[in-house]
Amino acid sequence: MARIELEHRRTWFVRLAEWGSRRKYGQALEPGKAALHNRRVLTTMLLMEGSAGRWNKLAPDLKALAVMVTSARIGCSWCIDFGYWEFHHQGVDQAKLRDVPGWRDSDVYSDLERAVMDYAEAMTATPPEVTDEQVERLRADLSDEQLVELTALVSLENYRSRTNAALGLTSQGFKESCELRPVQ
Repeated sequence: MARIELEHRRTWFVRLAEWGSRRKYGQALEPGKAALHNRRVLTTMLLMEGSAGRWNKLAPDLKALAVMVTSARIGCSWCIDFGYWEFHHQGVDQAKLRDVPGWRDSDVYSDLERAVMDYAEAMTATPPEVTDEQVERLRADLSDEQLVELTALVSLENYRSRTNAALGLTSQGFKESCELRPVQ
């Protein structure tokens, strides 16, 4: 249950914000509803997400795994739910998305994917536990430009997940709309 009110007086701004969210995602996103309490925070979030959405140096599957591992480590059920839905629609392998909580024991990941997830977990620890060896392992396959993007993406997901978890935002049911269906 959210720790902050998600319903607002129906001003033109609230209606516009919710309309934009429903148009893009099918429903009004609860982090946006929470941020509606402070327009400057909402504006900053929208600008940051819009800019980050154009980062394109890192492969989409690596982005997805870094975000999902970060969300899982923090325990943000809203982020895990929405991330699964978002990355499913970007074509990321559902088996990889589903196995994120137990990624260390799964055999669906490449060595690079495992290195990315290990790095994301190490960055998310408090205090961070990133080692020189982890970075050197990533540099064997990623350019400096990709490594910086990966690092910024994990930092951004820490911001999202910690904010949503602290505000008590939980799953909105996105994942249910994209599970694998049995082949007929």
